[in-house]
Amino acid sequence: MSRIPTASRDSVPQDQVAAFDEMVRQRGSVPDIGPISVMINVPELAKRGEQFRAYIRGDESSLPANVRELAMILTAREMDCQFIWNAHATFARQSGLSDELVDNLREKKDLPSLSAEESAVVEYGRELFRTRRVSQPHYDAAHALFGTRGLVELTNLMGYYSNLAFNINAFDVGLPDNLTEKPLPV
Repeated sequence: MSRIPTASRDSVPQDQVAAFDEMVRQRGSVPDIGPISVMINVPELAKRGEQFRAYIRGDESSLPANVRELAMILTAREMDCQFIWNAHATFARQSGLSDELVDNLREKKDLPSLSAEESAVVEYGRELFRTRRVSQPHYDAAHALFGTRGLVELTNLMGYYSNLAFNINAFDVGLPDNLTEKPLPV
């Protein structure tokens, strides 16, 4: 259970009721789990974030699905975010990432042999999360594979999912009843 109650039309800032109504209409109900269940307490913030998410996760992105999903589960692992891990590890497998890669990433074990793209995402992401910088060799390797556009998208995808993880972790958003993945050891 989250540290804050489920948002309602009466609990959100009154100057943002129209944005709340729009999000509820689009989703069919008030979200009661996940990062949007927190963010909808400030509906304009949630609405604008959803526009960003639609771009970065959708067909407009230049990054292939397996790269996007690896970036999401890498972010979940680095941020110890159970909810994002559960929400995306299955999609990561469906996008073509090996079970061994996903499972070893979850367990913080040595990763199996990776493709050049997978290696670039892992090295770039881990270094960025752990040192708040990216060395020239890791930058160059990722840039050579994804180009400027792809690298900007990759960086912002990890940043966006970090933002979601901050909301989930800070507000202690629980996991759904129907777990699809083994939880992260944290």
